[in-house]
Amino acid sequence: EELLEQLHLLSDLHSVEVSFTVEEGWKETPVEVLRSEAGVESFNPDMALRGPFSRFLRSTLKSCQHNRPHSVAILGAPFSKGQKRRGVEHGPKAIRDAGLVERLTNLEYPVHDFGDLSFQDLVKDDHFMHVPFPRTVGRATQLVSGAVSSAVGAGHTSIMLGGDHSLAIGSVEGHAQQCPDLCLIWVDAHADINTPLTSPSGNLHGQSVAFMLKELQDKMPDVPGFSWMKPFLKARDLVYIGLRDVDPGEQIKYSLQAVSVCHDTLLSVPASIILKNLGIQYFSMRDIDRMGIQRVMEVTLDHLLTRKQRPIHLSFDIDAFDPALAPATGTPVNGGLTYREGIYITEEIHNTGLLSAMDLVEVNPLLGGGPEAVETTASLAVDVIASALGQTREGAHITQQEIPAPKEDTEQLRL
Repeated sequence: EELLEQLHLLSDLHSVEVSFTVEEGWKETPVEVLRSEAGVESFNPDMALRGPFSRFLRSTLKSCQHNRPHSVAILGAPFSKGQKRRGVEHGPKAIRDAGLVERLTNLEYPVHDFGDLSFQDLVKDDHFMHVPFPRTVGRATQLVSGAVSSAVGAGHTSIMLGGDHSLAIGSVEGHAQQCPDLCLIWVDAHADINTPLTSPSGNLHGQSVAFMLKELQDKMPDVPGFSWMKPFLKARDLVYIGLRDVDPGEQIKYSLQAVSVCHDTLLSVPASIILKNLGIQYFSMRDIDRMGIQRVMEVTLDHLLTRKQRPIHLSFDIDAFDPALAPATGTPVNGGLTYREGIYITEEIHNTGLLSAMDLVEVNPLLGGGPEAVETTASLAVDVIASALGQTREGAHITQQEIPAPKEDTEQLRL
């Protein structure tokens, strides 16, 4: 009934006829909604929604679909073996020290900080091809997967603090155990879609997405330590934002057959071609400059949510920001997101009411040139998480029914 009331209001405001389906158990029943007297257009939920109408529809429906209170689970993942630079394992502590728990508590969320996961280095973990620490990373991501799955299954919004970006393999996979229809927004300077066959460095934090995608299942060799998982995400359910440093190995057009170990069998083409061939929607920094961040987010959310309202997983690498804003990170690239662009991304994701899990990774307190750089980067990470959970740039508003009046003892102190 509440949904119908909202749609009647929508019809009156926009002069449209709305058709949709209500799921009742295993059946889908068509429901027709009254057309306003001036209605001349019809709306089909299978069609792409664009512009102001799209934004209004999502904001109108979200209050019906996601109006129950929820809590936040913070999971620290102090892990660095997905790349070779030490220090990123101290990222969770730096973000907490910057006031994360206090900030989220002020947003009136029930906050559960479950502390840090405990990772063990294997005594013997030989390279696979030129990939370092494959079994250690595989075990770590499996541990993260279980923790995130438990948190989401308990009804929390999961916030995973990295640690390097290889941890997202486990975070997104664990989320997918509970929400198989999720979609993924990957905010990063890098595509992280290398395979062991194409990666120049071999570092697994640059291969995270390749482990997830079903379309790359026959392109990935059997990496030791990852037998616990299978690809679970379709390319159409992924959007990149902020790309500006794509490795040469990612500029590969994958053939229809399985990739052989001979790199000469692969055809090098621009990175935009590989992403388009896989059906991946992406926005480089040039696209953001050209379109503006508002339009980028409109297209992103239309692409992911038009077919179905579903849980969002946000995986945010702090190096998506310009190094002037986030200097304490391992792979900074000039020309990144401004503060306003980055916060707008998370604000719009929050406004969908569909954020279910989030990663904030690659804060490295041993880099950046000193304590001030670390504090700047960690504080930015807190801002990103808080805005994804509802903090507005107007400020956090304390609920208060009326303006307080002066008390008697206060009057006595006045001159």
